[in-house]
Amino acid sequence: MSISFAGRVAIVTGAGGGLGRAYALELAKRGAKVVVNDLGGSRDGAGTSDAAQHVVEEIRQAGGEAMADGHSVTEYDQMQALVARAKETWGGVHILINNAGILRDKTFTKMDPADFELVVKVHLIGSANATKAVWDLMREQTYGRILMTASSSGLYGNFGQANYGAAKLALAGLTKTLYLEGAKYNVRVNTLAPVAATRMTADIFPEDAFKLFAPENVVPAALYLVSEDAPSNAIVGAGAGAFHTSVVTMNAPVILPPAECTVEGFAANWDRINDRSSDIVPASGTEQSHAILSAMAAAAK
Repeated sequence: MSISFAGRVAIVTGAGGGLGRAYALELAKRGAKVVVNDLGGSRDGAGTSDAAQHVVEEIRQAGGEAMADGHSVTEYDQMQALVARAKETWGGVHILINNAGILRDKTFTKMDPADFELVVKVHLIGSANATKAVWDLMREQTYGRILMTASSSGLYGNFGQANYGAAKLALAGLTKTLYLEGAKYNVRVNTLAPVAATRMTADIFPEDAFKLFAPENVVPAALYLVSEDAPSNAIVGAGAGAFHTSVVTMNAPVILPPAECTVEGFAANWDRINDRSSDIVPASGTEQSHAILSAMAAAAK
């Protein structure tokens, strides 16, 4: 069964090239009206260009409908203006793909605090700004699909990317709260951790891997996660046509009796505390407290 986005309005940030462009083109191909948002800056966020307009022209030449937008995700009022323009033009906004990002990689010892702050501002605060700007509208519509862009650097760490990793893991955490708050309004929120050969990763992939890791090979996951039948609260990895899910787990609590509830007692029980054989995937943060209370009750019997 074909997945269609006919009648849907989508905003894709950072859509002037790479992954964002690939998402925008496929959304439009499948019937969505697309706002192509991009400042057109370089990989480190400097400068501007008309990259978004080029993508809009590609969409229009293929028979689709799109508009370019040059607002910055780092400014909330600009995201509000973007959403207002889309609603005025097309009647609503049904899909938001938070894809805009920059890189300023250095080891933490060499990283200027300003570079840490800017990367977090673009990725994390920028995604929060765009999401907040569209949130109430999606609630009113009782329909919304939002995709956050995380990274393996955030989920698992990566040398030289403290700023980027911090922002990307935070986005997975943002998803985990928003999926709860949006559930009764049919607003579904997911996280994608893509691996793709773009200008952001130009110095990472060898030349012969570029075709294999083309952005188009991430598109199936991204578009499913913003489709009508999308799940919510998923963390999906995608690259080179390979797909997987990641989960945040918690093991069963180990109750230390009062005599052992000391630093030394914790150290002596570390292997038990760190045993993953009882792992579960919590549906919300309250399950930590519930698990502790349940374990205490069981230990008291």
